[in-house]
Amino acid sequence: MSDKIAIELGDIQKTLLLPLWGRAQETSKAHPALEDEAASRLVERLDFDFARLAAGLNPLTRAAWIMRARCVDQVIREFLAETPQGTIINLGCGLDTTFERVDNGRLRWYDLDLPDVIALRRQLIPENPRRMLIAASFLNPAWLKEIESSGPVLVVAAGVLYYVRRKEVRHFLTSLANRFSCRILFDVCSPLGMRFANRRVIHSSGTAPGAELKWGLYDPRALLAWDPRFRLLNSYDYFGPNLGRLSPGLWLAGLISDALRIQYMVMLEL
Repeated sequence: MSDKIAIELGDIQKTLLLPLWGRAQETSKAHPALEDEAASRLVERLDFDFARLAAGLNPLTRAAWIMRARCVDQVIREFLAETPQGTIINLGCGLDTTFERVDNGRLRWYDLDLPDVIALRRQLIPENPRRMLIAASFLNPAWLKEIESSGPVLVVAAGVLYYVRRKEVRHFLTSLANRFSCRILFDVCSPLGMRFANRRVIHSSGTAPGAELKWGLYDPRALLAWDPRFRLLNSYDYFGPNLGRLSPGLWLAGLISDALRIQYMVMLEL
Protein backbone atom coordinates (compact mmCIF):
# COMPACT_ATOMS: atom_id res chain seq x y z
CA MET A 1 0.00 0.00 0.00
CA SER A 2 1.14 3.52 -0.78
CA ASP A 3 1.90 5.79 2.16
CA LYS A 4 1.28 8.88 0.06
CA ILE A 5 -1.28 11.40 1.28
CA ALA A 6 -4.42 12.04 -0.77
CA ILE A 7 -5.52 15.55 -1.68
CA GLU A 8 -9.02 16.60 -0.62
CA LEU A 9 -9.27 20.36 -1.03
CA GLY A 10 -11.69 23.00 -2.27
CA ASP A 11 -11.33 24.67 -5.66
CA ILE A 12 -9.34 27.70 -4.54
CA GLN A 13 -7.27 25.68 -2.09
CA LYS A 14 -6.13 23.33 -4.87
CA THR A 15 -4.25 26.22 -6.47
CA LEU A 16 -1.66 25.84 -3.68
CA LEU A 17 -0.37 22.78 -5.53
CA LEU A 18 0.78 24.80 -8.55
CA PRO A 19 3.57 26.89 -6.97
CA LEU A 20 4.58 23.94 -4.78
CA TRP A 21 5.11 21.84 -7.88
CA GLY A 22 6.89 24.76 -9.57
CA ARG A 23 9.39 25.16 -6.72
CA ALA A 24 10.07 21.42 -6.71
CA GLN A 25 10.66 21.43 -10.46
CA GLU A 26 13.02 24.42 -10.21
CA THR A 27 14.98 22.72 -7.44
CA SER A 28 15.62 19.71 -9.67
CA LYS A 29 17.47 21.83 -12.26
CA ALA A 30 21.26 21.82 -12.50
CA HIS A 31 21.42 25.55 -11.72
CA PRO A 32 18.14 26.48 -9.98
CA ALA A 33 17.08 30.07 -9.40
CA LEU A 34 15.57 28.85 -6.13
CA GLU A 35 16.54 25.84 -4.03
CA ASP A 36 13.63 24.37 -2.08
CA GLU A 37 14.31 20.82 -1.01
CA ALA A 38 11.33 20.96 1.36
CA ALA A 39 9.01 21.51 -1.62
CA SER A 40 10.53 18.51 -3.38
CA ARG A 41 9.94 16.31 -0.35
CA LEU A 42 6.32 17.43 -0.10
CA VAL A 43 5.60 16.67 -3.76
CA GLU A 44 6.96 13.17 -3.25
CA ARG A 45 4.61 12.60 -0.31
CA LEU A 46 1.41 13.65 -2.08
CA ASP A 47 -0.86 11.30 -4.02
CA PHE A 48 -1.62 13.68 -6.85
CA ASP A 49 -1.11 13.85 -10.62
CA PHE A 50 0.99 17.00 -10.85
CA ALA A 51 1.77 16.36 -14.51
CA ARG A 52 -1.92 16.73 -15.41
CA LEU A 53 -2.25 19.89 -13.34
CA ALA A 54 0.77 21.55 -14.92
CA ALA A 55 0.51 20.26 -18.50
CA GLY A 56 -0.97 23.41 -20.02
CA LEU A 57 0.90 26.02 -18.01
CA ASN A 58 2.82 28.80 -19.70
CA PRO A 59 6.60 28.70 -18.95
CA LEU A 60 6.50 32.36 -17.95
CA THR A 61 3.88 31.56 -15.29
CA ARG A 62 6.13 28.86 -13.87
CA ALA A 63 9.04 31.31 -13.82
CA ALA A 64 6.84 33.91 -12.06
CA TRP A 65 6.25 31.56 -9.11
CA ILE A 66 9.99 31.28 -8.61
CA MET A 67 10.58 35.02 -8.89
CA ARG A 68 7.79 35.65 -6.40
CA ALA A 69 9.38 33.24 -3.94
CA ARG A 70 12.76 34.96 -4.39
CA CYS A 71 11.14 38.34 -3.68
CA VAL A 72 9.37 37.04 -0.56
CA ASP A 73 12.61 35.52 0.73
CA GLN A 74 14.50 38.76 0.15
CA VAL A 75 11.92 40.92 1.96
CA ILE A 76 11.72 38.53 4.91
CA ARG A 77 15.51 38.37 5.26
CA GLU A 78 15.70 42.17 5.22
CA PHE A 79 12.98 42.32 7.88
CA LEU A 80 14.81 39.78 10.05
CA ALA A 81 18.10 41.63 9.62
CA GLU A 82 16.40 44.60 11.30
CA THR A 83 14.40 42.57 13.85
CA PRO A 84 15.77 39.02 14.28
CA GLN A 85 12.97 38.10 16.69
CA GLY A 86 10.21 39.60 14.58
CA THR A 87 6.85 37.97 13.93
CA ILE A 88 5.84 36.80 10.47
CA ILE A 89 2.27 35.88 9.54
CA ASN A 90 1.99 33.79 6.40
CA LEU A 91 -1.56 34.13 5.04
CA GLY A 92 -2.94 31.52 2.69
CA CYS A 93 0.09 29.41 3.52
CA GLY A 94 -1.02 26.34 1.58
CA LEU A 95 1.99 24.06 1.46
CA ASP A 96 4.40 26.96 1.43
CA THR A 97 7.96 26.24 2.54
CA THR A 98 9.31 29.75 2.98
CA PHE A 99 9.98 29.09 6.67
CA GLU A 100 12.51 26.39 5.78
CA ARG A 101 14.34 28.80 3.48
CA VAL A 102 14.53 31.84 5.78
CA ASP A 103 14.39 30.63 9.40
CA ASN A 104 17.04 32.37 11.50
CA GLY A 105 16.34 30.30 14.61
CA ARG A 106 14.79 33.29 16.44
CA LEU A 107 11.73 34.45 14.49
CA ARG A 108 8.12 33.72 15.45
CA TRP A 109 5.99 32.38 12.58
CA TYR A 110 2.26 31.86 12.02
CA ASP A 111 0.87 29.87 9.08
CA LEU A 112 -2.80 30.59 8.36
CA ASP A 113 -5.17 28.97 5.89
CA LEU A 114 -8.61 27.42 5.59
CA PRO A 115 -9.33 24.36 7.78
CA ASP A 116 -8.97 21.76 5.01
CA VAL A 117 -5.56 23.14 4.03
CA ILE A 118 -4.36 23.27 7.63
CA ALA A 119 -5.55 19.68 8.16
CA LEU A 120 -3.39 18.61 5.20
CA ARG A 121 -0.49 20.73 6.36
CA ARG A 122 -0.55 19.15 9.82
CA GLN A 123 0.04 15.76 8.20
CA LEU A 124 3.09 17.04 6.36
CA ILE A 125 4.69 19.89 8.31
CA PRO A 126 4.74 19.78 12.11
CA GLU A 127 4.33 22.79 14.35
CA ASN A 128 7.04 23.81 16.80
CA PRO A 129 7.27 26.45 19.56
CA ARG A 130 8.15 29.16 17.03
CA ARG A 131 5.88 27.97 14.21
CA MET A 132 2.14 27.86 14.79
CA LEU A 133 -0.81 26.93 12.59
CA ILE A 134 -4.13 28.79 12.47
CA ALA A 135 -7.15 27.28 10.71
CA ALA A 136 -9.30 30.23 9.60
CA SER A 137 -10.30 32.45 6.72
CA PHE A 138 -8.10 35.53 6.62
CA LEU A 139 -11.28 37.52 5.91
CA ASN A 140 -12.62 36.79 9.39
CA PRO A 141 -10.68 39.14 11.72
CA ALA A 142 -11.25 36.84 14.72
CA TRP A 143 -7.95 35.09 13.92
CA LEU A 144 -6.04 38.26 14.76
CA LYS A 145 -6.68 37.58 18.45
CA GLU A 146 -4.47 34.48 18.19
CA ILE A 147 -1.38 36.46 17.24
CA GLU A 148 1.06 37.06 20.07
CA SER A 149 3.66 39.68 19.31
CA SER A 150 5.42 42.37 21.29
CA GLY A 151 7.52 43.63 18.40
CA PRO A 152 7.47 44.27 14.65
CA VAL A 153 5.13 42.21 12.47
CA LEU A 154 5.45 41.33 8.80
CA VAL A 155 2.42 39.84 7.06
CA VAL A 156 3.00 37.90 3.83
CA ALA A 157 0.09 37.13 1.51
CA ALA A 158 1.47 35.49 -1.63
CA GLY A 159 -1.11 34.18 -4.05
CA VAL A 160 -4.02 35.22 -1.82
CA LEU A 161 -5.65 38.64 -2.14
CA TYR A 162 -6.58 38.55 -5.82
CA TYR A 163 -8.93 35.63 -5.14
CA VAL A 164 -11.34 37.96 -3.31
CA ARG A 165 -13.11 41.13 -4.36
CA ARG A 166 -11.89 44.68 -3.91
CA LYS A 167 -14.20 45.52 -1.01
CA GLU A 168 -13.04 42.39 0.83
CA VAL A 169 -9.38 43.30 0.33
CA ARG A 170 -10.07 46.79 1.67
CA HIS A 171 -11.93 45.44 4.70
CA PHE A 172 -9.12 42.97 5.42
CA LEU A 173 -6.36 45.59 5.26
CA THR A 174 -8.35 47.95 7.47
CA SER A 175 -8.98 45.18 10.02
CA LEU A 176 -5.27 44.42 10.05
CA ALA A 177 -4.41 48.08 10.67
CA ASN A 178 -6.96 48.18 13.50
CA ARG A 179 -5.19 45.29 15.26
CA PHE A 180 -1.57 46.45 15.11
CA SER A 181 0.96 48.43 13.14
CA CYS A 182 2.66 46.14 10.65
CA ARG A 183 4.03 45.76 7.17
CA ILE A 184 2.30 43.58 4.59
CA LEU A 185 3.81 42.11 1.43
CA PHE A 186 1.40 40.77 -1.16
CA ASP A 187 1.24 40.04 -4.86
CA VAL A 188 -1.12 41.81 -7.23
CA CYS A 189 -2.26 41.42 -10.82
CA SER A 190 -3.22 44.30 -13.05
CA PRO A 191 -6.72 43.92 -14.53
CA LEU A 192 -5.01 42.67 -17.70
CA GLY A 193 -2.95 40.23 -15.66
CA MET A 194 -6.07 38.99 -13.93
CA ARG A 195 -7.72 38.19 -17.25
CA PHE A 196 -4.54 36.55 -18.48
CA ALA A 197 -4.27 34.41 -15.35
CA ASN A 198 -7.88 33.28 -15.53
CA ARG A 199 -7.55 32.30 -19.17
CA ARG A 200 -4.05 30.85 -19.27
CA VAL A 201 -3.45 29.51 -15.76
CA ILE A 202 -6.71 28.62 -14.05
CA HIS A 203 -8.51 27.25 -17.09
CA SER A 204 -5.53 25.60 -18.78
CA SER A 205 -4.61 23.73 -15.59
CA GLY A 206 -8.12 22.32 -15.30
CA THR A 207 -8.77 24.15 -12.04
CA ALA A 208 -12.46 24.77 -11.35
CA PRO A 209 -14.01 28.17 -12.22
CA GLY A 210 -14.44 28.93 -8.51
CA ALA A 211 -10.68 29.55 -8.36
CA GLU A 212 -10.73 32.50 -10.77
CA LEU A 213 -9.03 35.75 -9.78
CA LYS A 214 -11.42 38.55 -8.82
CA TRP A 215 -9.35 41.64 -7.98
CA GLY A 216 -6.91 43.52 -10.19
CA LEU A 217 -4.84 46.63 -9.44
CA TYR A 218 -2.67 48.54 -11.86
CA ASP A 219 -1.31 51.30 -9.60
CA PRO A 220 -0.65 50.47 -5.92
CA ARG A 221 -0.85 54.15 -5.02
CA ALA A 222 -4.62 53.77 -5.33
CA LEU A 223 -4.52 51.81 -2.07
CA LEU A 224 -3.48 54.90 -0.14
CA ALA A 225 -6.94 56.41 -0.61
CA TRP A 226 -8.46 53.50 1.31
CA ASP A 227 -7.13 54.55 4.71
CA PRO A 228 -4.90 57.44 5.87
CA ARG A 229 -2.80 54.96 7.88
CA PHE A 230 -1.62 53.15 4.75
CA ARG A 231 1.83 53.98 3.39
CA LEU A 232 3.35 52.51 0.25
CA LEU A 233 6.85 51.28 1.06
CA ASN A 234 7.75 49.57 -2.21
CA SER A 235 6.59 47.63 -5.22
CA TYR A 236 8.60 44.85 -6.84
CA ASP A 237 8.73 43.72 -10.44
CA TYR A 238 9.02 39.98 -10.82
CA PHE A 239 11.44 39.75 -13.69
CA GLY A 240 13.50 42.94 -13.89
CA PRO A 241 15.94 41.96 -11.11
CA ASN A 242 16.02 38.38 -12.40
CA LEU A 243 16.23 38.74 -16.18
CA GLY A 244 19.61 37.06 -16.18
CA ARG A 245 18.01 33.94 -14.77
CA LEU A 246 15.47 33.64 -17.59
CA SER A 247 16.01 31.61 -20.72
CA PRO A 248 16.41 33.60 -23.96
CA GLY A 249 12.88 32.59 -24.93
CA LEU A 250 11.42 34.13 -21.78
CA TRP A 251 13.58 37.24 -21.46
CA LEU A 252 11.41 39.48 -23.65
CA ALA A 253 8.20 38.05 -22.22
CA GLY A 254 9.45 38.90 -18.74
CA LEU A 255 10.15 42.51 -19.75
CA ILE A 256 6.68 42.87 -21.25
CA SER A 257 5.07 41.29 -18.19
CA ASP A 258 6.75 43.82 -15.91
CA ALA A 259 5.86 46.73 -18.19
CA LEU A 260 2.18 45.75 -18.23
CA ARG A 261 2.19 44.97 -14.49
CA ILE A 262 0.83 41.51 -15.26
CA GLN A 263 1.90 40.48 -11.78
CA TYR A 264 3.99 42.26 -9.17
CA MET A 265 4.40 42.64 -5.42
CA VAL A 266 3.46 45.48 -3.10
CA MET A 267 4.73 46.36 0.38
CA LEU A 268 2.49 48.51 2.55
CA GLU A 269 2.93 49.84 6.04
CA LEU A 270 -0.34 49.84 7.97
